[in-house]
This record gives sequence, C-alpha cells and structure tokens, in this order.
Amino acid sequence: MTRILTRTDLLELLDPSECIEVLRDGFAVSAHSSPPGRRVRTDLPFPGTATALLPGLLPGTDAYTVKVNAKFPGAVPSLRGVICLHSGTDGALLALIDSATITAWRTGLAAALATDLIARPAGDGARTVGVIGAGAQAELTVRGLRTLRSWDRLVVHDVDARRAAAFARRHGGTVVSAPAEVAAAADVVVLATWSREPLLHLEDVRPGQHLTSLGADEPGKQEIAPEVLLSARLIVDDAALVATHGALATAGLPPSTAAASLGEVVRGDALGRSHGREITVYAPVGLPWQDLALSRLVLQQAEAAGRGATVDLLA
Repeated sequence: MTRILTRTDLLELLDPSECIEVLRDGFAVSAHSSPPGRRVRTDLPFPGTATALLPGLLPGTDAYTVKVNAKFPGAVPSLRGVICLHSGTDGALLALIDSATITAWRTGLAAALATDLIARPAGDGARTVGVIGAGAQAELTVRGLRTLRSWDRLVVHDVDARRAAAFARRHGGTVVSAPAEVAAAADVVVLATWSREPLLHLEDVRPGQHLTSLGADEPGKQEIAPEVLLSARLIVDDAALVATHGALATAGLPPSTAAASLGEVVRGDALGRSHGREITVYAPVGLPWQDLALSRLVLQQAEAAGRGATVDLLA
C-alpha cells in the first residue's frame, strides 16, 4: 500500500526541532552515501522549469526518494511536485508526499542549522537577524533558528510589502525598504528570493556578518555578488553541485572557492568560521538525501498516527 500525505498532513505531523535533528544526523553521515545524488533540471516551453532530485540515499536507511518539482515563479505556490518514497528492499512505493512542503521545511531548517553553526553566537554580538525575501523558506529558517538561538531584533524586506508586513507581524519584526537596509541592521542575514541580480555587494556587508543565501539554487539565480563570495568564508552543502547549479555557477567561480561543506562542519572536520570578524556565507543548492530524511520521518509519524490516505496503485 502507498500512503498519500498532503500538505495538511505534513503540517500537523512535522516538528521543527525533530526535523533539525534528523538533518543534523544526515549531514554527519551523508558524505558516505553512494551513489551520489543527482540534480536534473530543464527549461520548459512554458514560464517555468522542471527539476528532479534522485536518488535520496542515506547510510543505514533502507529507503530512497525521487523528487520531481515544477517551478513557476508567477504561480501560487510557485513550487509544486511530489516526492516518491520507495523501499530499498523491493522498490515498493511507500508514500507519495507533497514536495512543496517537504522542500520548504528541509531547505529552511537545514539553513537554520547551518546559520546557527556558522554565524557568531548571540553572546558574541549577533543579536539582530535580517530576512530578504519573506516566503516559505525564510519562514522555516526563522522558525528553526528560534529553536537554536535567541536574538533581540528582526528586520524584514520583500518586494511584496504586504508579505513583508505579514512576516514581520508573525515574528515580531520591523519592515525595511531595501536589501541594503537589512544588511546594515542585521548581524545574520537570510536571503530567500528569486533574484537574478545581486542584492548585496561587498560594500553592503561588514566584518563578522553572516549571510545565508537560499535563492541561488539553479543557474542564473544570484543573490550575493561574486566579490562577496570571494571575500567571505564560504560553506556549501556540495561544492560540485553549487559550482554547477548554484551561487558559484552564476558567479563563474570554481568549486575550490568553497572553504568547506556543512557536513564537514557538523562532523567537526572543518570550522564554520575561523574568527569573530570573518564574513561567512552559507550557499546551498539542496541535496536529495534531505528529502529522504524528512520523508522517512514523516512517514513513520503518519503510520503511528493513522494519517494520510492509503491506496494500492497496483490493484
């Protein structure tokens, strides 16, 4: 039987703290996953793109995922798709899961984990958080970061002023009118936009500041200028993929620009930052195993709670 889990099912079952812990565990062991995950993307003869991530694999997990997403920037929601969770024993389709929700949660919460590990601690002066792009991924990053650290002030900017205001009301923040104003006020900046032009340049950032850039997840998308990436200590999720699909690809920079992967930081094999005045950047593209980590977790919870419809697709 295949269990079908909708957005409503996921929102009632998922917990940010639990998700962060399975993502932390995944980053610790993901380097040993074989074969490596692949990201396949194509333009469409419509105003959107199609992306597939496969296979989502983690050592010790007898299952894998295949995710197919459609990204249409003008649609609401802009990302739609499905995650297929398969048994690693016989290939049985265990679950069909809304990918938009899983993608927002795993991207946003992995970013929260990375931000907490790399940014200066609040006790060292990182007391203001800034958000550029007040969408679903920033929402989950802020929610996840709240479980990991505290701060005194939140500043928000979005091209949609109403969305920025709603985000600020939910999280007790203040709206500002431009990305540079966010960077001027914040010690930690989360960018999660569709931008194809740099929103922050070297003159906008300062020593000790941390930037998490989630929007540059496919070729052509760019949130941070190349000179910032070159001046900062850059942490990524996968250097080769980021140089093919992400922030390094658009900037024309090689994989060696990255100082370390988040997995290395989680394992203690590399530093997130080497000193308090260092500018740091986390710029991921998202990895297939992250879909598996959250899909497996939520399937176990759904089975225990009796949530989701079940269907025999082979009937």
